[in-house]
Amino acid sequence: MNLLDPQGPVAAANSTILVDSVFIMLVIVVPTIFAILAFAFWFRASNPRARYQPEFVYSGRVEMVVWAIPALTVILLGGVAWIGSHQLDPAAPVPGTGSPVRIQAVSLDWKWLFIYPDQRIATVNTLTVPTGAELNFQLTSSSVMNTFFIPQLGSMIYTMNGMVTKLNLRADNEGKLQGLSAHFSGDGFPDMMFDVHVISPLAFPDWVANTAKTDAVLNEDSYKKLMQQGVERGRPTYRLEDPRLFDLIATQHIPPGPGPELASEAGRSHSGGHDAR
Repeated sequence: MNLLDPQGPVAAANSTILVDSVFIMLVIVVPTIFAILAFAFWFRASNPRARYQPEFVYSGRVEMVVWAIPALTVILLGGVAWIGSHQLDPAAPVPGTGSPVRIQAVSLDWKWLFIYPDQRIATVNTLTVPTGAELNFQLTSSSVMNTFFIPQLGSMIYTMNGMVTKLNLRADNEGKLQGLSAHFSGDGFPDMMFDVHVISPLAFPDWVANTAKTDAVLNEDSYKKLMQQGVERGRPTYRLEDPRLFDLIATQHIPPGPGPELASEAGRSHSGGHDAR
């Protein structure tokens, strides 16, 4: 999950903003560190050439340097962040090759459900995408707010129950990446990781066909079982029975889960209740 090893255009732009921001801040940090050492050395008690000025109170030149340089740095940092945040609008199209792939992601307690409505399949804790294709994500949550993040592909974005957020990404290189939840959501939060398999566009239809052969079916009943609180150690796959399932989840036609509950007796006694939301 190396932020400085981007595997897509959005992550590459994020990395550029991060590196540029660090160098801009170093323009102040490095000279300040050297100035501290230089002042401490020059004004040491054993240096007879250092001028002692106990009556010194104000200097316009010093004030100009002290305030102008940080102000210019803040303006420059703000400009980089402002321009970059608008250029990297999560909902903005990310041009790719071939047909876009639509993926509907649902954050559960504590697992990730990925629905491919056009391919009529679904996976848990694993995401498979073709290289070069525009990835159109729609994201929601089954209970509490969470955060979807694939560091090497791009922007972090929240998932919230009762609403849908959009995110467009693209993966340029084949390989295995790692995704995670970046927002604490209860005891199983550390295990809310998912694998991202980036495969060739020619291999993607074969993967879809093989996944569709599974005997497990995802519908409203099986989804309600899946959304029960718990960590999923496997990587189950499903045939999607109803392509409207994501809409039913996002519009709360399927009631949301209760949210994370404290699993330890110590936590219950400390909070005085059973609901940790």
